[in-house]
Amino acid sequence: MGLNVIDAKMLSKMFLAGAKNLEHKKEWINELNVFPVPDGDTGTNMSMTIMSAAKEVAAIAEPDMISLAKAISSGSLRGARGNSGVILSQLFRGFTKVIKEYDEINVAILASACDKAVETAYKAVMKPKEGTILTVAKGAAKRAGDLAMAGEKDLEVFIGEVIKEADAVLAQTPEMLPVLKQAGVVDSGGQGLVEVLKGAFDAFLGKEIDLSLDIPAKAASKTGAMTSNIEAQANAEIKFCYCTQFLIMLNKPFNIKQEMDFKDYLSSIGDSIVVVADDEIVKVHVHTNDPGLAMQKALRYGSLTTIIIENMRLERDEKVSDMMEKQMQSTDLPDRSEPAADNSNAGSSEHKDTGFIAVSIGEGMNEIFRSLGVDHIIEGGQTMNPSTEDMLNAIEKINADNIFIFPNNKNIILAANQAKQLTTDKNIIVIPTKTVPQGITAIINYVPDISIEENEAVMTEEVKHVATGQVTYAVRDTMIDNKEIHQGDFMGIGDKGILAVGTDLHDVAFNMVKEMMSDEYELISIYYGDIIKEEQAQKLADLVQAEFGSCDVELQFGGQPIYSYIISAE
Repeated sequence: MGLNVIDAKMLSKMFLAGAKNLEHKKEWINELNVFPVPDGDTGTNMSMTIMSAAKEVAAIAEPDMISLAKAISSGSLRGARGNSGVILSQLFRGFTKVIKEYDEINVAILASACDKAVETAYKAVMKPKEGTILTVAKGAAKRAGDLAMAGEKDLEVFIGEVIKEADAVLAQTPEMLPVLKQAGVVDSGGQGLVEVLKGAFDAFLGKEIDLSLDIPAKAASKTGAMTSNIEAQANAEIKFCYCTQFLIMLNKPFNIKQEMDFKDYLSSIGDSIVVVADDEIVKVHVHTNDPGLAMQKALRYGSLTTIIIENMRLERDEKVSDMMEKQMQSTDLPDRSEPAADNSNAGSSEHKDTGFIAVSIGEGMNEIFRSLGVDHIIEGGQTMNPSTEDMLNAIEKINADNIFIFPNNKNIILAANQAKQLTTDKNIIVIPTKTVPQGITAIINYVPDISIEENEAVMTEEVKHVATGQVTYAVRDTMIDNKEIHQGDFMGIGDKGILAVGTDLHDVAFNMVKEMMSDEYELISIYYGDIIKEEQAQKLADLVQAEFGSCDVELQFGGQPIYSYIISAE
């Protein structure tokens, strides 16, 4: 007779095994990305998302369903990276909403949880696309519901059939999305979900699985060279010395009055306050001269955990000393392949009405955003999608009532929106910029004298008029947009697909621009990457200017990795 119920201990093992299986398969899943770019990252994003939750799950010595559900939901929510990671976190969030109500779960409960998972994930995506992870999840959930309705009780049969259906739907994704069929691959996000399910099923069946977690360290930024602004760092005023962060495990849920009273109290002893309430837990961040007072107040609402207190003056002094030492050791200018670290927030404690966050990578790109008034730059983009937690940390650092976020990558917009939903004490406005040039155009169009709502409307409209092309190289052979691509070829990728392919970098860049252009454009901006010499870029700019004489052509150092050129027309 088969097993009919799963307890929290077994579900914990299943989740860890699913996470481990996805982690092991991430590079293979990356290879399924349609575009053969060197930063294809679906597997990486999904793995980092689930491993964030797995770390919390593994820390529970004796799990019950409530603590397990909370660890899975909260961990994946904050660790979510990229569209695939955010969707995976939403699937977990919906799933755990159902299971947390039970001590043990059976077929009927699992079917209901799968249904809730799909409903939650679809709601999180503005324009759901079939032939993706969503479709695979929906197919699996439908099969789960059908089996439950038919009276199936045996969990081994049930889970096996659900995975079989997920596999079958995954195999059909190329028929739903022509781009998958042309590239000869199934949907990478859907494959990632199937690997989670298969790993979990192996644990359920009692297979020998090493559940010890090798949590990947946060990827080292590819940028981080020293800036020359040492004096500004040293002289930056730090009004409140201690950056204080902790979690409150609530005795009972916050009501509105308690939350407002707590925020008002924190305001009386410090600044840079962020209070994010999530079910039975509250994340607190405050800069203060007396961390004890903040914690004493918090103890009225529950117990404290994950307490971090950092002396910002000491950190500032150590950082300045380190910068000076490195500057003394270096007799040459910084290598452009190592862009400047973001120092835009040093000593930034003065409250203001509006702040700005941009996702960017590359010394030149970062400097452009800083010069336009961006308060905080999140290092990342094509080469590393920031997580929801990265967004929340950036929001914490800006002492402003309204904060605009420019994701500058279509794969980061969902994570930005998720951070917006988790922030309760600041007005977060996500401008859906899909490229860095769109982000530059958006902030250029910010007008201080009009309302936040009017600025949002203007910026959102203006980015629609920016066409972007990006030149990189292919990491494998494939066929996309009826273009045959070989490993090592250069590709010019536009807003809607491949515009040019070839073996000569600058021919590809020039042909890409020709494909991008229309009569309405008046300005062409060329941002050259970290491995391109200025004289090479200038030759390309001259060719473009000669071809489009009626347009202004601007050449700027971007310093971005992987993408030799990012070119916009507007």
